[in-house]
Amino acid sequence: MTTKSQEPHTGHRAVSGGLARAAVFGVSDGLVSNVSLILGFAGSGVDNTVVRLAGLAGAVAGAISMAAGEWVSVTSQNDLIHRELAIELRELTHNVDHETEELAAVYESHGMSAERAAAAAEEVMRQPEAALAVHAREELGIDPHDLPSAMWASGLSLVCFLFGAFLPLVPWYIGGGNSAAWASLAIGVVAAGFVGGLVARFAERSILVGVMRQVLIVLVACGVTYLIGELVGVNLGG
Repeated sequence: MTTKSQEPHTGHRAVSGGLARAAVFGVSDGLVSNVSLILGFAGSGVDNTVVRLAGLAGAVAGAISMAAGEWVSVTSQNDLIHRELAIELRELTHNVDHETEELAAVYESHGMSAERAAAAAEEVMRQPEAALAVHAREELGIDPHDLPSAMWASGLSLVCFLFGAFLPLVPWYIGGGNSAAWASLAIGVVAAGFVGGLVARFAERSILVGVMRQVLIVLVACGVTYLIGELVGVNLGG
């Protein structure tokens, strides 16, 4: 009878590929940057149409900037990985004995006996493609068949940033003035808390800490930009 300790666990989540990171950062950055931008303009006392224009411009410009940055980041990372894989493939071709010994040493460090490690390494090295994949995982910590997609990461960043950025802008298309400013802040706080709690839950950390951390970031950012907006507005008005 299979005991509980022998049952395969299936609780792992897919965390590789960078898509989860791109989505979370996109929503969080869009939310924090745009709600603070909106409240900064609101604090200066400008007309509601100016606040709406600033929020819209901030959302679009920020989304494009973040998508481009994500694409460059993932593309550069993949280029570096492909370079390292090419070097590793060259070593597997020209230094077979050394690479076999190196792989055997890795297996030994995982708890295999010297004889079994040597036999396993020799068996893997008979298949060049499998050997490259194993060496890449053991030495570089990557799976060459599971590299992140630059297009997917940048596209997801764009969409998620726009989503986060448009949330605090909604009240300014319904109303204006202090009521819209307070509504934007409330939306920013609630959305930030939701994102922080969601991240903490998936990471199996304290949800309360995750929520408080994200909310604090939003409050500090909004407080700073609102104060700057008030100071600039007073100086311009004077």
